[in-house]
Amino acid sequence: MDITLSADRRSDVQVYPIYKDEHFMYPIRDADQKPGHAIWFRSRSDEECNILAVSLGKRSEMKLDTVRRAGGLSARQIQKEGLAKAYLARKAEQGYCSSDSVTPSEWLHSWLEGWLLGLYSFHKYRTSSLKSVKIELVIHPEEWPELTETVLLDIINTAKIRAAGTMFAKDLVNETPDYLHPGRMVEWVKERFKDTPVKTKVYKNEELVERQMNGLLRVGAGSVYPPALIELRYEGDNSLPLISLVGKGITFDMGGMNIKSGKNLSDARMDLGGAAAVVGAMDILVSLRAKVNVVALVAVAENVPDAYAMLPSSVVSFPNGLTVQVANTDAEGRLVLADALLHAAGLGAEEAIDMATLTGNIGQALGLGIAGIWGDAAMTESLVSIGERNGERLWPMPLMEEYESELHSDYADLCNIGSSSLAGAITAALFIRRFVTKSMKWAHIDMAGTVQYKRDVGYSAAGATGYGARLLADYVLSRHGSNIT
Repeated sequence: MDITLSADRRSDVQVYPIYKDEHFMYPIRDADQKPGHAIWFRSRSDEECNILAVSLGKRSEMKLDTVRRAGGLSARQIQKEGLAKAYLARKAEQGYCSSDSVTPSEWLHSWLEGWLLGLYSFHKYRTSSLKSVKIELVIHPEEWPELTETVLLDIINTAKIRAAGTMFAKDLVNETPDYLHPGRMVEWVKERFKDTPVKTKVYKNEELVERQMNGLLRVGAGSVYPPALIELRYEGDNSLPLISLVGKGITFDMGGMNIKSGKNLSDARMDLGGAAAVVGAMDILVSLRAKVNVVALVAVAENVPDAYAMLPSSVVSFPNGLTVQVANTDAEGRLVLADALLHAAGLGAEEAIDMATLTGNIGQALGLGIAGIWGDAAMTESLVSIGERNGERLWPMPLMEEYESELHSDYADLCNIGSSSLAGAITAALFIRRFVTKSMKWAHIDMAGTVQYKRDVGYSAAGATGYGARLLADYVLSRHGSNIT
């Protein structure tokens, strides 16, 4: 995945980004000028070079994620052909790779980020897989007169860091549950941040008992692997307000004693998408040596049935004084998030964002391309705006106060699931809000629909998307006055 600056244009393929209704050296059908189309022009001799034209649609309608997707599509097309060296071509006229709303640096960064993510694959267990060809992408500095060589190198480095954090999140979600159980996830995360400025603390066993993290303890009671809360503290500038990123990390969600009855339970391994996003975001911020003050809290457990597993109708007590009747043990994510959010407040966080694969209901409402967000209006507005630029999109959802009555319990302060089969994502958000202290601004992101693709889409191969890593990192950077891409 090398990206180099070179004046030598020799390569196996020249990649040309093209725009609809704008001149290109070869004729291209109207149907192929839509975003997401790639057209090959094969070389006919050793003296000629293959050309790959990738359409970005109309220049006036171009968005950064259109560029990112084109970069990913190009990378995968070239990888499939087994070619080893590609050259990103740019027409001589200034502005070819930009528009009024997109600068050349933004364009190039998005392309490179998409290119790197497009080359990602998870074939750890496929003995029959062909070896991935190492592809070098060449950029000619003279074709980017608006950008100095120093700026170009910085763009390349930043794209690599952001792609690496996202790919780490993908690896976590794609991994099999027999390998990535709670204990191994703790060790994997600790290893990732071992030689960095991050202060790592893991709470488990008696430490969870002492802190009354009963949500984690009860959810993980049926597993042979004990639950844990991972705390990752990065003080790039501890004079800044503390932001907390909270992730749900259920390494396998069988549903507990309310065992899932779906035809295929394989996707239950992806219930740690929120935790993966939080860890991936932390990886990006630390690798950038960002001047931020952030703590990541990852609630890790395995929700499986066993003689010791929590029974439906059990009552769980939390350290804020609330008691919860667990009407459904498959609504476990909100219980572990409750522990983590209370811990965030105890650390003095001024803001908290929790991210979780929480409800199938959100996928039914929004589909697989956009997540739902609830909470503080200013935080929501900022996160939605960031998501529109980096491709990890969000849609604001309402906290319907009248729906809170559906969380009523005759035996405890509230129930962990709504009494109605409707608006499950909203009642889940209302439940979580009860564990957010008044001193802490809060946003909740339900990304259950966006955690994976069933087929290759844009710069994401089939499988885990890594959704949320770049979104959360960009939010923290924006809140602490740093540039975001």
